[in-house]
Amino acid sequence: MGPHGSPRISAILTQLTDPPQKPVTRARAHARDGDSRSCVRSVRSVSGQASSLLALDLGSTLGWAVRLADGSITSGTAAFRPGRFEGGGMGWLRFRRWLDEMAASASPLGSVVFEEVRRHAGTTAAHVYGGFLAHLSAWCEGAGVPYQGVPVGTIKRFATGKGNAPKDAMIAAMRARGFTPRDDNEADALALLLWAIDARAGVQ
Repeated sequence: MGPHGSPRISAILTQLTDPPQKPVTRARAHARDGDSRSCVRSVRSVSGQASSLLALDLGSTLGWAVRLADGSITSGTAAFRPGRFEGGGMGWLRFRRWLDEMAASASPLGSVVFEEVRRHAGTTAAHVYGGFLAHLSAWCEGAGVPYQGVPVGTIKRFATGKGNAPKDAMIAAMRARGFTPRDDNEADALALLLWAIDARAGVQ
């Protein structure tokens, strides 16, 4: 949990409902990283008011970090693995509900950034990541929230100076900045959030 932890955000539930959908105006662009291409998928943001920024390290054990509209930062992890006697789709339903709860608690949610993984350890990992990405992008399109993928190497380089930094180095880097991530998933989400804050400040 970050130094400015919010009990309201940290207590988000993972209930099983599907979010309402509404039409949005879509915009697509491409950004290039130093060693890999990043596809930036987004919807147009029309609000000029202060808003929250959510960073996600997608996976069955998901790392998240959010900067609220007041500037405070909080972070954590959430597990979406289906139970022993549940169908495989139950994890996706919980994830969609979690996004609903997060958006309500961090309202107004201005944008979402996620770790964009191009290489996976195996077929199962690729399928799991693809499922989370599909549901995240669909949810963002329906909710009218801009979303962007950031290459893994970009995040690691920003946090540690090395694009291939190991998990322990990412955790250490976030602790050096005053945060207390419980695992590498939360550390990655915090690093991504700080990168996004820094990048946003650079274009203002």
